[in-house]
Amino acid sequence: MKKVELTRRDFIKTSAVVAVVALGALPKSGALPTELVSEEKKMGKKIIDALNKDREGELGAIIQYMKHHYEGEGIESPAILETFKSTAKDEMKHAEKLGERIVYLGGTPTKKPEPIVEGGDLKKMIQDDLAKENAAIKQYKEHIKLAIEEDDPTTRLILEKILSEEEGHADTWQTILGIK
Repeated sequence: MKKVELTRRDFIKTSAVVAVVALGALPKSGALPTELVSEEKKMGKKIIDALNKDREGELGAIIQYMKHHYEGEGIESPAILETFKSTAKDEMKHAEKLGERIVYLGGTPTKKPEPIVEGGDLKKMIQDDLAKENAAIKQYKEHIKLAIEEDDPTTRLILEKILSEEEGHADTWQTILGIK
């Protein structure tokens, strides 16, 4: 017997077809009834593009934070290096949530990270990370407005949760830098 590997999207589509056939609701043409096509999946390309832009930022942030985790040095570095690492893990969760939403809406999640900032001492690394967080905060606010305009409350809620966490990251860096 040949093993068949399905992507998550194909599995969901196949499961829907099996359920419809099992219930005897599949028309003779074999096509899925249009009622099974989610309204959310008909969303415009604007939301998917915005989510992919957010995902690029998250992927870039993961790389930048982990690079800082590996390369940071100095008397204050042990605690800060762990903060870089834990923040990178938060960004991974954001990238995952964005990717899942993009797939749900019928798009393909980007694998391309946003450019990172390299070099400098520990203070410069923190300043660069704060700048990245502030840019993400601004972008998430814009994309939340887009989700409202496109009448997509699920995407709005996802982005609001991520925004809240990004604001927490910015607060951490501001506190460490003595800005707040």
